[in-house]
Amino acid sequence: MLNSRSAAWIMWLTASIFYAYQYILRVMPSVLLDDIMQQFSMNTTIFGQFSGIYYIGYSLMHIPLGIMLDKYGPKKIIPVCILLSATGTLPLIFGKEWIFPTIGRVITGIGSSAAILGTFKIIRMAFDEKRFTRMLSFSVTIGVLGAIYGGSPVRAMCGVFGYGSTIGILAAVGAVLAGVAFFVIPDTEEEGRGDSGQSMFSGLRDVLTNWKVIITCFSSGLMVGPLEGFADIWGPKFLNRCYGIDGTKAGYLTSMIFIGMCFGAPVLNFIAEKIGYIRSIIFSAITMFIIFVMLLTKVFNTLSLTVCFVIVGVCSAYQILAIYKVSTYVSKNTANLTTAVANMIIMIFGYVFHGIIGGVINIFSESGMDSAFCYGIAAVPAGLLIGAFGFMIISRAESRENS
Repeated sequence: MLNSRSAAWIMWLTASIFYAYQYILRVMPSVLLDDIMQQFSMNTTIFGQFSGIYYIGYSLMHIPLGIMLDKYGPKKIIPVCILLSATGTLPLIFGKEWIFPTIGRVITGIGSSAAILGTFKIIRMAFDEKRFTRMLSFSVTIGVLGAIYGGSPVRAMCGVFGYGSTIGILAAVGAVLAGVAFFVIPDTEEEGRGDSGQSMFSGLRDVLTNWKVIITCFSSGLMVGPLEGFADIWGPKFLNRCYGIDGTKAGYLTSMIFIGMCFGAPVLNFIAEKIGYIRSIIFSAITMFIIFVMLLTKVFNTLSLTVCFVIVGVCSAYQILAIYKVSTYVSKNTANLTTAVANMIIMIFGYVFHGIIGGVINIFSESGMDSAFCYGIAAVPAGLLIGAFGFMIISRAESRENS
């Protein structure tokens, strides 16, 4: 029988590994872009929709899964969601038309939604509230390792085993992980308690009518472009088209963003504790904006790309700060619901960026693919600039309240 401390750490580690696994599935289309587009006769607009629709399933299930995690506990919900994540990849092997892998992508997004929500739940259930951001930053570090190993190693597997076998292996890994999660996550006393529908509706109303929560969530969403638009899918192809870097090296360079986020999660949290959460987020937005403007002017070489992408990764950890910050704007009773709503709104912008980038590239493709990719990626710094202004509004409001 596990003691309570061992159970807490095992639950946390299992949820963090699931978070890493879903990250591999999230970035997989960037690795297999050419194979998928060729097999299903996709243009860049359709591929952008296929890649981005993951975030629709991911985001829309946040509130229902948050309620189910409270009511039934992570032992029952997390293994089922891991299986859903793995099952959603199978249409890439067996589907004949592009609509089938697109539906599978939604299913993968639905299952993946439980990774971060399960992590939120387990951290709050097993650790003190004051350790929330620290434990979440460690979870993100583990999770982002999945994004890193969703790049070059998966491409190497595809070269050795082939496109279909690689996807089959990833699905099998998910099935094994689901079994492990079911056996190592213990039953908890909270299972079956859940909030009533009336109290949940009341809490949701309080969250959605809090202007600070809404501005923070939408501003954070506008800042996800570097991670969920560029690094997830379009980065390697952009570097190939606009900088003439071959696919393997481009994938390696883009993975530097995820490596930066590995270090950035705990580092940015430490900085935020010293200078403030909102200031850290604004600084991150401005830094990423400057880097992406320079990226579009094609002034970087391989070394400077590596350094700048690591910096972008560090700054991308702002999401942890933003998710924690919104929970401070509400009562403790609605903290879990607020973090679910915040992550839902932030992540749905992943679909927005994929759709915009893919659509713009398709529109300007006749002017040359290098120019078209520059126009598409320009959506990233535009979002960062608007997001920074949103947080400046929050910062000014908090300064007035504290004066």
